[in-house]
Amino acid sequence: MANLRIKGNWNEIKGKLKQKYANLTDDDLRYADGKEDELLGKLQKKTGKTRDEISSEINKMSS
Repeated sequence: MANLRIKGNWNEIKGKLKQKYANLTDDDLRYADGKEDELLGKLQKKTGKTRDEISSEINKMSS
């Protein structure tokens, strides 16, 4: 699995994810350093996508 590139612009990425997936809550999108796997697991459950798909999507949003 690719590393997530979310530091620095997480608020912007979080907004884009909430627009794309209306069922995501602030709790679902709570990010803490070192807790990337936990975040991906929550997003995987809510979206039905694989961890790799979610990682790729987040990394594209951060570019």
